[in-house]
Amino acid sequence: MIWLAIPAVAAAAYYLLAIVAAARWGRPAAGPVSAGRGPAPLSILKPVHGRDPRFYEAIVSHASQDYPEFEILFGAGDPRDPALQDIARLKREFPGRRIEVVVAETNAPNAKVGVLAELAKRARYPLLLVNDSDIVAPPGYLRAATASLADPKVGLVTCLYRGIADSWAARSEALGISTEFAPSVLVARLLGQAEFALGSTMVFRAEALRQMGGFETIAHYLADDYQTGRHIKELGYRIEFASVVVETDLGGESWAQTWRHQLRWARTIRVSRPAGYFGYVVTHATLWALVALAAGQWWAAALALGLRMLAGLVVGAGVLKDRRVAQDFWLMPLRDLFGFAVWVAGLFGHTVQWRDRELRLHPDGRSHAEERKPEPLCHH
Repeated sequence: MIWLAIPAVAAAAYYLLAIVAAARWGRPAAGPVSAGRGPAPLSILKPVHGRDPRFYEAIVSHASQDYPEFEILFGAGDPRDPALQDIARLKREFPGRRIEVVVAETNAPNAKVGVLAELAKRARYPLLLVNDSDIVAPPGYLRAATASLADPKVGLVTCLYRGIADSWAARSEALGISTEFAPSVLVARLLGQAEFALGSTMVFRAEALRQMGGFETIAHYLADDYQTGRHIKELGYRIEFASVVVETDLGGESWAQTWRHQLRWARTIRVSRPAGYFGYVVTHATLWALVALAAGQWWAAALALGLRMLAGLVVGAGVLKDRRVAQDFWLMPLRDLFGFAVWVAGLFGHTVQWRDRELRLHPDGRSHAEERKPEPLCHH
């Protein structure tokens, strides 16, 4: 039965790589991008859809950044979006900051990308920063995020993130981000897989966006962050990670919401990067530890689970500075089993729930909105 220890040993090797990658993380980047003197002017493009729990805190964290010259362009698909009230308040509190709101109705399958396409047309500056509406940025974020673009060979800068949670379901997802997802990103970078970007932050030159054909090129893809990174990489540029870590608010979501959210992510990754998705099976250390233990290979089980827990702490608490990881680390095995269930469910099905729409995914990563069948007429 020793062959049943092989997956556990493979998982242990994977998390050992994660520890090595964490030890090599955070090397100082080159100096800031210069346009004559100081960092180049920057346009922040921020699509909004509803009001996230910490939305105002998130946008204040951007407006209050210490950066010589930048603007914030908000885009909404609905003129009655409740987030617009917070943006109006932001404009009052930061009268010296150029803050603009664009209401852009779009028929793009990915409505967020449709809004981004309109915002990009309004942007004044040579650098563009795109991130999710709930991202809370630390001081120095803009300088850190633009630093690596001093190298003309770098085409896009992205960054890691950690989650803030108010419910047990959200805490589970936050733990997964810090101890499962982030290690996978570090390992991928260590092994030279560098074609992806994260929606937490994408900074690139407006010229690179023009070269890839604009946001319209990726309007049919749900994984717009991955596709942006892939297209810029195909132009011959490198993708780098900034040293800064941002926060995303998961709120008080329920277990059903967490399941739908993670299943959408899983199926999207499966059609975007199928090889990576199937290869991800090796990362489920808790499952393979249980298999090894059932086969009597306790040493393999202990090795896999021990390195998995250690890597989670090193990456989550050490690299991401997630204070909740040390408190919730004992939940990692349970979170792993939940993650494996999501992974298995992600192997099947071609539809996902995204906001208030149901989207069908195609094998090439594209998506389109499912048409709802009309209700049958009642005859009396």
